[in-house]
Amino acid sequence: MGSVSLKIGDGTARFRHATVCSSAVHLLMLASVLITNLFALYAFTSAPSPSVSSAPALLAHRSGSGQRNLSVISEHVALIIREIEASERRLHQIERELAGYDTLDPAKPSLPSELKLFLARHPLPLGRDSRSGITEMVASVAHFCARSPAADLLARYMSYKPAAPCPTDDPLLPQKLIAKACEPLPRRRCLTRRASPTAAAAPRLPFPQCLWNPGAKNPGGGVYGVDRQMWVKPGGKIDFLIDDVLALSSRGIRIGFDIGGGAGNFAARMAERNVTIVTSTLEIGGKPMNEFVAARGLFPLLLSPAQRFPFYNSVFDLVHSTNALDEGGAPALGQASHPEALEFLMFDIDRILRAGGLFWLDNYLCADEERKRMVTRLIERFGYKKLKWAVGEKANGNSSGKTQVYLSAVLQKPARS
Repeated sequence: MGSVSLKIGDGTARFRHATVCSSAVHLLMLASVLITNLFALYAFTSAPSPSVSSAPALLAHRSGSGQRNLSVISEHVALIIREIEASERRLHQIERELAGYDTLDPAKPSLPSELKLFLARHPLPLGRDSRSGITEMVASVAHFCARSPAADLLARYMSYKPAAPCPTDDPLLPQKLIAKACEPLPRRRCLTRRASPTAAAAPRLPFPQCLWNPGAKNPGGGVYGVDRQMWVKPGGKIDFLIDDVLALSSRGIRIGFDIGGGAGNFAARMAERNVTIVTSTLEIGGKPMNEFVAARGLFPLLLSPAQRFPFYNSVFDLVHSTNALDEGGAPALGQASHPEALEFLMFDIDRILRAGGLFWLDNYLCADEERKRMVTRLIERFGYKKLKWAVGEKANGNSSGKTQVYLSAVLQKPARS
């Protein structure tokens, strides 16, 4: 006989020959187990004996009774197993129905014809792919698109005449679908109308003059409009300057990602320093933020922070974020208070940031002390080096006079093995 010895230190498993003593112990243990089971079976199937004279009849009775007991027990066990399996199947079906996997059926008559066409499986023109083994392509649509009210909005989004102008009833319909986790959206075969009349007819200035004179109407104030003060002039102790942050990088900053960047002021300041910044922004209050960012000669990205970032691993030297940590909690989905929603966002930020890159958490508004502790604990779990860390209070901007706690930090991603 032999035994397997697991050596945890080097992660290997070795076979070790058993000694005579260990073999005897194993045999003794096996014999004791068999004897115990036999005694248990005898005690379970036997009944008290009233007299010795009726022993043959009682023996036959006990044998029949024991077989009947075992048969009844087997039937009960089989019934319990069937009920458990049926419950598991029902729970699985409920989960699929809640998630929407089984409700977005291309064969449903209520779906628009264009959506049915998009969702239909399309065979590969050259047949089976030898590498992946697939024979047909399936359109990618988020399963939340099948849940109400996203399903009704999706039907409106895909109700149009092919090759004609796209519907104009609600220009913000795509963003409403994105906010309800219906992302990615289906492609459409309609001609896109002009997003808004804010762009001027006159020719725009060349780059980099267009950074601060984009030839389009300023959509707002602060981060949602042109702001020439942020990150270049000293403010409070939690307002970091761009040049100071860039000096913290030993390998230099070439490309970055600004989450929830509004009108693109951060990207404009970085462009002046020959750094390319991709800005994700939504149409805040119906204002054409993406169009305005593009008019400044910058790279806008219509994307909800609640979704996976469409970038490869370790591609950015810098990730900048203000209050996107709250948006990552997806308030429209009722998940803003879930710590796991914030963890999903942080892990995706960590994924796209290269080793040695910087994560700049800029003036993050902490709703309360518990939120600040939760964010702090989450950041510390990643093992980032704290290059800058500041916590301070600011007035909330209304006449109440109350102050709110803000957190700013510049963190360096460690090189992991």
